Order: sequence, then C-alpha cells, then structure tokens
Amino acid sequence: MASAVERKGARRAGGRSARKAMRAAPLSDNVRPIRPGLHGGRYKPLDEADLVRINDAALTVLEEIGMADAPQSGIDVMVAAGAIHGDDGRLRFPRSLVEDMLAKAARGITLHAADPAHDLLLEGTKVHFGTAGAAVHIVDVERREYRDSTLRDLYDAARIVDRLDNVHFFQRSLVARDMEDPEDLDLNTLYACLAGTRKHIGTAFVAAEHVGKALDILHLVAGSEAAWRERPFVSLSNTFVVPPLKFATESCEVMEACIRGGMPVLLLSAGQAGATAPAAIAGAITQAVAECLAGVVYVNAISPGHPAIFGTWPFVSDLRSGAMSGGSGEQSLLTAACGQMAQFYGLPAGSAAGMTDAKLPDMQAGYEQGITNVMAGLAGINMVYESVGMHASLLGFCYESLIIDNDLIGQCLRCVRGIEVNDETLSVETMREVCLEGPGHYLGHNQTLGLMQTEYLYPEIGDRTSPKEWVEIGRPDLVETAIKKKRAILGGFHPEYITPEADAAIRDRYRIHLDRSLPAEA
Repeated sequence: MASAVERKGARRAGGRSARKAMRAAPLSDNVRPIRPGLHGGRYKPLDEADLVRINDAALTVLEEIGMADAPQSGIDVMVAAGAIHGDDGRLRFPRSLVEDMLAKAARGITLHAADPAHDLLLEGTKVHFGTAGAAVHIVDVERREYRDSTLRDLYDAARIVDRLDNVHFFQRSLVARDMEDPEDLDLNTLYACLAGTRKHIGTAFVAAEHVGKALDILHLVAGSEAAWRERPFVSLSNTFVVPPLKFATESCEVMEACIRGGMPVLLLSAGQAGATAPAAIAGAITQAVAECLAGVVYVNAISPGHPAIFGTWPFVSDLRSGAMSGGSGEQSLLTAACGQMAQFYGLPAGSAAGMTDAKLPDMQAGYEQGITNVMAGLAGINMVYESVGMHASLLGFCYESLIIDNDLIGQCLRCVRGIEVNDETLSVETMREVCLEGPGHYLGHNQTLGLMQTEYLYPEIGDRTSPKEWVEIGRPDLVETAIKKKRAILGGFHPEYITPEADAAIRDRYRIHLDRSLPAEA
C-alpha cells in the first residue's frame, strides 16, 4: 500500500503545467461537461392531473370548435382520414381520429445535418438549442442603432453559428429585406444558409410554387434526390395556423409540398396570450396543443410517420399595451409546460425561448434570456428555437449576442446535465486523504485535476478575473470582446460548403444574389 507521502506526491504531480495541459487537451464528446442532446425533464410546471386535463380540453376544442380555413387539398385528405367538414366550413376532429394519428406519428426522429457530426436525435427529453425567428433588423451594437437586415447578414449569421459549439442548429433568424421578389427571397434565404453552415438548417417558404425549385437546389447540394431523401438536412418551419383555431391556407399548401418532397416539418402554433390566444396561461397552452394536434392529423393523413416536430410556441402579451413580451417569467412557464405536453404524447418537442425584450445585449437581455432558456432546457424540450441572438421581442438580431449567448447556453446546458451522484463523486475517500493525510485542501488532488474539465464549464468570453487582474489586462468589456470575436470569425472563416459544381448549377438555374467574395458588412 502506498504511503501517505507517495499518495500526496501523486496528487500534486505536475501542478500548474499539468492543469494547463489538461485544459488544452481536446475532450471526447462522452466526457465533455456539456454537449448536444443532454437529457432534461427535471423541471415540470404541470403535474400529471394537469397534463390529463389539458389534453382533454384540447380534444374537446378540436371535436366541438374545430379548425377553419384549410385549403381544399387539406380538407380532402383530412376528411378521408375521418375529420368532419361542417356546414360552417370548419373541420372537426373526433377524438378517435386524433388518437389514431398520434399512434402513427413519428417519434425518435433524427434531424440530419450536412455534416453528420451535427445530426440531432429528437427523442425523450434530449435538449438542443438553436436560432430561429424572422427579425427584420440587425442590432448594430457599435452604433447603438437598428438597421434593415440583408441577405449578407443571413449568410454572416450562419457562418458565426457554424463556429459556436453550444448553438446546435441554424434556423433562418432574419429576413433578407433586400430581396424584393418573393421567389428570390425564398431561394436566396435557403442558399445563404447552406453556404454558411453544415449544421441542420430550418427555413420557410412564402408560396408552394417555390418549394419545387428549393428542392432542386437541395438535390444539387446533396448530390441527388435520393441522397437528399436519405438525409434531409433542411427542415420546414411552418406556421400552419393563424390563431385562434384557423389554418393558414397558403402555409398549409407549402407544408403539403414539403412533405411530398421529403422535408421534415415544424408544426408551429404561435398564438399570443391575451391577443390571439386566451390570456389564461393554461388556456394559451390548451389552444396551442389543440392546433398542433390538428397539425399531427394533417401531416399523418398525408404521409403516416412523416418527421414532424410538435411546435407549440405560445407567446406572451404585455397586457398593458398588447405588445409581445418574449423575456417574461410567464413566457418561461408557457414554454416549459408546452414541452411537457409534447412529452405527454411522446412527440418531438419544439418551442421558443431566449426572446429578450431588451434592445441591446445588456443586463436585461442576460436575465431574460437566462431564465427562459434554462427553464426550457430543464423542461427537456428537444428543440429550443430563438434561444440566441434575438432582441426587441424578435424584431432585432444581433451578431454579438450570438457569441455572448453561446456562453449563456453553455451554462444552461450545464444545469440541464445536473449532478451525478455515485461512490466516486460522493468523495468520501478524497476527503479522508485530504483531511487525514494531505495538505488540508483539494488543490492539485487527482480528483480535482480529473474533474476540472469534465465536471466544470468555463466561459469562452465571459470574464472571471479579479478586479486587479481585470485592470491589468485592459478592463475588457463583454460586448467589446464579442465584437472582436465576431470580426475574427467573419474576417477569417470563408467556408466552401457548396461545391463549385453545385454552385455553378444553382446559379445557372436561379437568381442567386449572394456574393461570398465580398468582405463582411459587420
């Protein structure tokens, strides 16, 4: 048996140089302190009785009130499946029909990425954070002003996300307002996302007639239609309803075209509590659940088992003004509860968090994004959309916030991971060695060195120096640090994710406006 002196020497071996080497060494995914797909589900704002009552209420809504304004193609397919088309034009859904379609619905789906390393498995309470939204402005933090967003901004946002470990997917986060023609907007939005990142992409289309051309682009990028269908690396973000309880006719036609083209869909219901959804939080959840259950019927009546995400996204109104309030505690509750309802049905869950009302990356943005994102993660939502970069209740998108929020999401994921309790982590023997045989502290102990990278997460741009050290290194400011990192990424990262052959074919067939050779605008 080793002596106390030998054990003490083993604990201190290497000292500072060993700690530096350990910090520099890359970690495999299975020992990193955080990674995509950590299991959440520890936070449950609804109890089992609540879940049952909301489900019962949602089924009652579908059976007795129903949904209006489906396109004729949707009416035909849902009536054939068992829905009832009333004289008032509304589709009503018997409970047995909803239950039958839930039994057919896809579970445990994979959202593929162009790079398989970024594939996302949506099952159980596995959590992934990413972008979304349709911001119409870029937040220029250096000038403290907002400007119209452009196609180049979308490409630059995709490039930044591609370099951020804790942002797991890139759904179109802003509108290219320099694209005036709707077809140009749809095709160039898709192209800019594909050119900027190999993570899973989400996008949207204005009209169904644009979908075939978008699929042609995807077939060219994938190499063939068969290759695309085997690994569809783009999903449709589809606001298929106009709350309360109406289908969005044109969006439903887009959804039908994408389903036929093999594209996964996000069934997105985005009522606003107190405006287009009941002010009661439970009522807003019930309406969103009812609308998304109608979407489940719709999708599976067309293609049983087609990959679809249960996208309950009810938003909150500030009832003093009627304006959206994306960073509120009520929003956190809504988001988490909607995640529970998706889990109640065993469906892949998608909802929104991180939608700060703050206009700039400041303390308000931090606390609003922190509380909404961590509660979404702890609730076990598979896809947390709009979690990074969004300001002014989704009107503004900010590059610097993307980079700051990468740190923030890292800390949220560490909370999601939780605490491992076992014989080793209980540390009884470690305490015995330190207190009875060692120096009386844990610095340099083998356990400390072994856990400093696997148990603890360190911010990439956040500052943890002492006030004295902070002064010595030039008083770094968080936003200034983010600006520097943004410039480094945009100035030095120029991906060639679309092959020259595919790029030439796409540009020969369609009006692609993005010039990737130009310097970054920001």
